[in-house]
Amino acid sequence: MRAIWKGAVSFGLVSIGVKLYSATEEKDIRFHQVHREDGGRIRYKRTCQVCGEEVSYDDIAKGYDIGGGEMVILTDDDFADLPLSTSHAIDVLEFVPAEQVDPILYNKAYFLEPEGTATKPYLLLRDALTDSERVAIVKVALRQREQLATLRVREGVLLLNTMLWPDEIRKPDFGFLDEDLKIRPPELAMATSLIDSMAGEFHPDEFTDDYRAALQEVIDAKVEGREVVQPEEVEEAPAAAVDLMAALKASVERARAARGEAPAGGGAEPTPISSARSAQKKAAEKKATKAPAKKAPAKKTAEKKTTAKKAQPAKKTAEKKATKTAKKTTPRKSA
Repeated sequence: MRAIWKGAVSFGLVSIGVKLYSATEEKDIRFHQVHREDGGRIRYKRTCQVCGEEVSYDDIAKGYDIGGGEMVILTDDDFADLPLSTSHAIDVLEFVPAEQVDPILYNKAYFLEPEGTATKPYLLLRDALTDSERVAIVKVALRQREQLATLRVREGVLLLNTMLWPDEIRKPDFGFLDEDLKIRPPELAMATSLIDSMAGEFHPDEFTDDYRAALQEVIDAKVEGREVVQPEEVEEAPAAAVDLMAALKASVERARAARGEAPAGGGAEPTPISSARSAQKKAAEKKATKAPAKKAPAKKTAEKKTTAKKAQPAKKTAEKKATKTAKKTTPRKSA
C-alpha cells in the first residue's frame, strides 16, 4: 500500500505521527469507451463554450454558479489562503460509545500506521480505545476539505472513518409515512418468527459478487477465444403475495427447511409447504405398514379356526360320557 497522507493524531497533549492509507478498494471491472469499428480510444477535449478554443489544465480555474448566468471565479491563490489546505492534524474532540454513531454517516475508511518513534503512543491510544469500548470523534482536513471522522480499532490497527456532516443526510419524505396503516399483531409475530428462523452470524467472506465473476468469465472467454457459456438462469422472484400471513408462514417454513429444522408443531395452521410435507409423510407411513397389517389378521383367524376344531370334538366326547353315566345310574321300575 502507498501512503496518501501524513500527519499527526492530537490526543490531549500527546501527538502521534501517522501515515494514512486507503483501507478499501473498488473491484469493479472498468471499461474504456472505444470506436466499435477499429477499437480506437475515445478522447474528450476540454473546450470553452464562449470562444470554442481547447483549454489546457493550467488555464482552468474553479467557478461557483451564483445563478442568473453569473459565475464567481476562484483561483489557486484563493484556496491557498484557507488555513485547512496545509493542515495535517487529526484532532480528537471526544470519545463516545460506538453505537451512538449512525452508520449512515460513515463515508470512507483509512488505515493509520505509526510513523517514526510514534509506535508506543499509537499502541497506547489503540489499547485505551479497546478497553473503553468507545470511538474517538475527530476532525481532519483531507483534500482541502475539513471532515468529521471517527477513530476506532480494527484488527489491531487504528481505523479512520470519515463521515458526512449531518446536513448532508437527506430527510426521507415519502407518502406512505403519513398513511394510517395498522399492522396486526399476528402479522408482526409471524414476521418476527421469520427473522428468528433466518438469524445467523455475519461472515463477509461467505458472500461474493456473482455479477463481477460472470463478467470476468465473459472477458476471459473473449481473450482465450473460447465459447462463452451462458450462466444458469436465476430463479424468478416470487410474485407479490396477496395474503401476507400465508407468505410469512411459507417463508418461515422454507427457512426452517433450509436449516434442516423440523416444521413448527402444535396447533399451528398448516401452510402449503407443511401440508405437502405432511401428505408425503403419511403416504410413506401407509406404504410401510400396509403389508404387515394384512398378515396379522390372517394369522389370528387361522389360530381361531384351529382352536375351534380342537374344542369341538372335546365337547362331543364329554356329552357322550355324561349320557352313558346317566343310563347306568337310572333305577329300573318294579313290576
